[in-house]
Amino acid sequence: MGGCVGSHHDSSGSLNENSDGTGVALGRNQPLKRERPKWKSDYPMTEGQLRSKRDEFWDTAPAFEGRKEIWDALRAAASAFESSDHMLAQAILDGASITLPHGALLECYDELGNRYQLPVYCLSPPVNMIEEHSDEPDGSDPDSSMADPSGVAAATGGECLLRLRLSTGRDLRLAVRSVDTVGAMKRRLQSQEGVAPATQRWFFSGRPLTDRLRLDQLNISRDYVVQVIISQPPLALSTPPLGRVQAGGEGQCAGPVDDCRPAGPVPVDY
Repeated sequence: MGGCVGSHHDSSGSLNENSDGTGVALGRNQPLKRERPKWKSDYPMTEGQLRSKRDEFWDTAPAFEGRKEIWDALRAAASAFESSDHMLAQAILDGASITLPHGALLECYDELGNRYQLPVYCLSPPVNMIEEHSDEPDGSDPDSSMADPSGVAAATGGECLLRLRLSTGRDLRLAVRSVDTVGAMKRRLQSQEGVAPATQRWFFSGRPLTDRLRLDQLNISRDYVVQVIISQPPLALSTPPLGRVQAGGEGQCAGPVDDCRPAGPVPVDY
């Protein structure tokens, strides 16, 4: 009666017996395999869309779990791996004490046992990637006719309130028209919040939205939220110049420092 399942250790301290039936010993560090994973995207994407999807992951993943220094090491290793610099990728992993139980960056562990999972799109491009034509109008260009519909077209489009969730943590509603493109809506957000269009990346249901897409093509329901990643934080408020402090507080002076005198008893002539 009563039994236990143990794990045998070799002289290096690695586990020799697996407990999950996968055939790979848990706790053992496998060398990084050279083969890049092959995968197909749910929709054909351009290089710019893939880059935006990766940036969104690397910007948000460290905020949820794990250690930032390990995430930074994994990002550098993934970049070296995709560039076929296998030796550099392995050196980065070894330097950060990151173990790969399956020899792939899809599942990693740090020395404290924290688990890190990288999506396949961070390691290789999809097999159905399409070429991005530079001669097509881009919504980031204010002169683009497709990015900013004419006044006639805008006047005929139905107006609605689009729910946005900014990466700064703020939720808001933006007045848009059904014929507005994403590029045009970015400029509407700039007018309302002062956020430059070049610093905005829009996502809906995990899909990056290009500037040329129109709102009526996105099929966004009334209660759905569009996520907006802001790549640059707003500028901090300017501080008062040296030598001056805010007036109104105890022991404070509104004039130059040289004009301030310590408060004290006023001499009285008898």
